[in-house]
Amino acid sequence: MRVRRTAPGAGYAVACTPVPLALVASSTSLAKRLLLGRPFRSDKLQHTLLPKRIALPVFASDALSSVAYAPDEILLTLSIAGAGAFIISPWITLAVAVVMITVVASYRQNVHAYPSGGGDYEVATVNLGPRAGLGVASALLVDYILTVAVSTSSGVNNLGSVVPYVAEHKVPFAIGAIAILTALNLRGLRESGTAFAIPTYAFIALILFMILTGLFREFILGQDLQAPSAGLVITAEDDHLTSFGFAYLLLRTFSSGCAALTGVEAISNGVPAFKPPKSKNAATTLMLLGGIAIVMLVGIVVLARLTHLQYVEDQATQIISGPPGYDQKTVTAQLAETVFGAGSFLLYATGAVTALILFLAANTAFNGFPVLGSILAQDRYLPRQLHTRGDRLAFSNGIVLLAFAAIVLVVAFQAETTRLIQLYIVGVFVSFTLSQGGMIRHWNRLLRTQRDPARRSRMKRSRAINAFGMGLTAAVLIVVLVTKFLLGAWIAIAAMVFLYVLMLGIHKHYTRVAQELLPTEERPILPSRNHAVVLVSKVHMPTLRAVAYAQATRPDTLTAVTVNVDDKDTRKIQEEWERRQIPVPLTVVDSPYREITRPIIDFVKGIRRGSPRDVVTVFVPEYVVGRWWENLLHNQSALRIKGRLLFEPGVMVTSVPWQLRSSQDRDLDRLDRTLSRAPKRGPRTRSAEVEQPPTDDEEART
Repeated sequence: MRVRRTAPGAGYAVACTPVPLALVASSTSLAKRLLLGRPFRSDKLQHTLLPKRIALPVFASDALSSVAYAPDEILLTLSIAGAGAFIISPWITLAVAVVMITVVASYRQNVHAYPSGGGDYEVATVNLGPRAGLGVASALLVDYILTVAVSTSSGVNNLGSVVPYVAEHKVPFAIGAIAILTALNLRGLRESGTAFAIPTYAFIALILFMILTGLFREFILGQDLQAPSAGLVITAEDDHLTSFGFAYLLLRTFSSGCAALTGVEAISNGVPAFKPPKSKNAATTLMLLGGIAIVMLVGIVVLARLTHLQYVEDQATQIISGPPGYDQKTVTAQLAETVFGAGSFLLYATGAVTALILFLAANTAFNGFPVLGSILAQDRYLPRQLHTRGDRLAFSNGIVLLAFAAIVLVVAFQAETTRLIQLYIVGVFVSFTLSQGGMIRHWNRLLRTQRDPARRSRMKRSRAINAFGMGLTAAVLIVVLVTKFLLGAWIAIAAMVFLYVLMLGIHKHYTRVAQELLPTEERPILPSRNHAVVLVSKVHMPTLRAVAYAQATRPDTLTAVTVNVDDKDTRKIQEEWERRQIPVPLTVVDSPYREITRPIIDFVKGIRRGSPRDVVTVFVPEYVVGRWWENLLHNQSALRIKGRLLFEPGVMVTSVPWQLRSSQDRDLDRLDRTLSRAPKRGPRTRSAEVEQPPTDDEEART
């Protein structure tokens, strides 16, 4: 490497023209404001807390909406054994109801004992250890993603039963539903709850009214109601099931029906979102959830048996004879047509609210996933960006991440509920079982120190409830794994293992970084000297400003450096440097292979080679442009050089911006008028200040 120097000339100064203060807004910030609304101050967090009447549709919509697809899964699985197997459906449903009652009773103990919002993750971490807690967290994260995918796909299928065009374009409609839910949740929790309350309560009212009307017509009026599929002649997929095969089919049917339990755990994760008294309100909401869901689930299956409703897994092969052009509708749609009549207003109303509640059921995941992600980020198991709240005090990054993952699943499985349901409920029963095991250890620990007889009695009762819940959910988990593993549950298990390993890796990284950054008792050693280097590509205003700023920092040595990739251009730079008599030596670094970055790195490293205690400050002149496409035309070399210099020890990189006219003459007046009623964020000045690296908090907000 050859180095040539030119003699410094006379002094040179850069005059800076004052720039008036202005409110800076962009089209992106305007669109964000219009979509999400005005930002909330941090001290307005109390504004987002929910009363029970709003918390029920927000946190319970998943469990309540499962009555729209859990009966379908029970009947279509039984159809494998033929029409005669449908008679067992009420007993399968009662078994599912027993599990739900047990889980609800168990989780009422959880919300009282751990009201901080960690839910199953906190219970398992505190009582069973961090590894168990991480296992619960990975299972819940996968389950939340599947909740969004299954709920939206099922909603599209139900809507397609009424509107054929939707059935032909299921994937785009499912993606659109996820996008709408994302936007609603980004506006904030209370706004989402208010938007979801009306359709959720309408769904509950219409389903209960349909069940009561059907039972009234059957038992009081003596009418013989027949579902549209009652006259079908169907065949079993396997006519020669052995006793073991039939028992296996019953277990598979039971595991499919247990999809009705998904979403129950969301309330224990969302206790901080309730209004005080938080634990009491959460426990009451949980009890309401369980009662309403059980009544609707049992009522739909019983009414399906009374109307001789049939629902098959494979319509093309299992239906031997039926009406010409028969197209199988969902169980809820068939019952509504049977009870309310074909073409009636209540039929279409039931179909509409059923589809809507299935779309909105994903809201349970949109409220649970971001909160759990924030807690995991605080514990350094997920990126810090998931811990911070957005403008509307919602965990915006977690909401967006959940939406993206759910869309990937919807596209991969083409919004087919039956295919997605096989991946479902594995995660939720993993968390159920580990959580109840943690609660048993929780009560055992308290009982060792508690002496009050009344409190000991209550603790023993709670421990018994959790012990029974653990035994039952563990049995269901085994059934689910045995019956669904080859049908797709292995994908969910693989995803849980991947997340578990990924979060362990993230935690190790954060722990290692924290240890490296831990301050010691020794005082920082001051550098011996500061060598300043100004990068020069041309002798223009950005370069002159960088030279003037470097002089103002009063370094021990100051050198300007240009890389010679073209002899003609380099001579022009030298001539202009001497003509302006700039009082800084210009160093020319030859580059035979026309590379810019490597010669600069070698030059900077050569300065420090003589004294490791010296530091080198590299000043990089940069353009500031006003349009996104202009960034593609400028600053690429500066970005590469800065990115490489950041890895060099003892080297400081300082950006010296030069605002081009496009950055100063942007059409901000129209945006200012549009946002004139919005809260002012305060003025911002344009200056040639040094670009500072973001802090951890700023990096998390990005």
